[in-house]
Amino acid sequence: MSPGAAVPVADVVVAGAGPAGRSLARACAARDLRTLIVDPRPHRPWTHTYGAWSHELPDDLPGEVVAARGRGVAIAQRTHELDDEYVVLDTAALQAHLTDPAVAVRRARGVGAVPAGPGRHPAVLLDDGTSVTARVVVDATGARQALARRGAARELDAGPPRAEQTAFGVVVPREVAARVSGDRLLFMDWRPAHGRPGWPTFLYAVPLDAERVLLEETSLARRPGLPMPELRARLRARLRAAGLAEAEIPDEPADVEKVRFPVDSPRHRSPSGVVAIGAADPLVHPASGFSLATSLRLAPRLATVLADALRGGTEPVGVARAARRVIRSPGAVTVHALRRRGLETLLAMPPAEVPAFFERFFTLPPAHRRAYLDAREDVTASVAAMSSLFGRLTPRLRAHLIRGTLLGARSVRTEQ
Repeated sequence: MSPGAAVPVADVVVAGAGPAGRSLARACAARDLRTLIVDPRPHRPWTHTYGAWSHELPDDLPGEVVAARGRGVAIAQRTHELDDEYVVLDTAALQAHLTDPAVAVRRARGVGAVPAGPGRHPAVLLDDGTSVTARVVVDATGARQALARRGAARELDAGPPRAEQTAFGVVVPREVAARVSGDRLLFMDWRPAHGRPGWPTFLYAVPLDAERVLLEETSLARRPGLPMPELRARLRARLRAAGLAEAEIPDEPADVEKVRFPVDSPRHRSPSGVVAIGAADPLVHPASGFSLATSLRLAPRLATVLADALRGGTEPVGVARAARRVIRSPGAVTVHALRRRGLETLLAMPPAEVPAFFERFFTLPPAHRRAYLDAREDVTASVAAMSSLFGRLTPRLRAHLIRGTLLGARSVRTEQ
């Protein structure tokens, strides 16, 4: 008997216990759906720092999940005071908030999926040789897209290098960080204080609580991603240039944060009865790398659609199709395609022009900046924001924008 022919052990099985998987599982359980998470380390503490604009986050997010908030600044060629409030989340509190005891947990790694078929439910194949069957399966395994159709992973490996966001950060006391940031929340500081040539990076400086600050050297997007040793060297050079002594710059794993993820993941090749969410779909913003707030906001809406379809007796293929219509609405697909072109424009831009491009971006009216960063399904607002930006660019930057839009990043960058 095929693994998928078994009686479903749950209404919804979610592969992956990160923020996207946990938020959807919690929303499904709240709608009385039997929900199971499979993950090799389901209770592993999350270590990444998550930030989002205040207006992006769900209204019902508990206050204790917010570690810090403030109206930060961005520095390109000049300093820009940002109108929107930026929120840094308490990662441990967020994980606790999204962990619902009503959600069952299976310690295993999802390595593939059995598609739904006539009289057959979809199933998740596990690394121990067993499987779990559900009325609908959700792939929340991130950029590796573990449950995508066979052959998808090989195609990813065989293609060109992925465009990645990479970062290297250290956590320091607030009074130490203030000597670098001026005690400000720095969303971006493009000034090349590190003194090293090559692909531009910026300093991201955000409070983790009242006493600690994360100082992070970030490469927004590059194909392939800027290597960690280079980011580490740049950060240390930047901090030394600001007057920090070597002993004030941590190097112990507990005080170091490393970030690496793709921003140009392809569309998930979903087997019948399987839905992808989070970075597996992908829901990552191609130009900023943001995805958490989108996953948090989308989870209740998606869970409602799943609950309605399952209670209505819809077949597994139809349930997954209804869910995909929420994730990949026509507006969302169009906006994502526009943002991917924006990513290619950035990748094709001469390194020296990148800070000048962001100088123009931060002169946009707040509504246009917000639309480009947050209007996931609003095609009109996204086009208006891009048009406004184009009108503010110098002729040289306009030429780069046109070439990037028409041709994309045709060559792989290898400079540091």
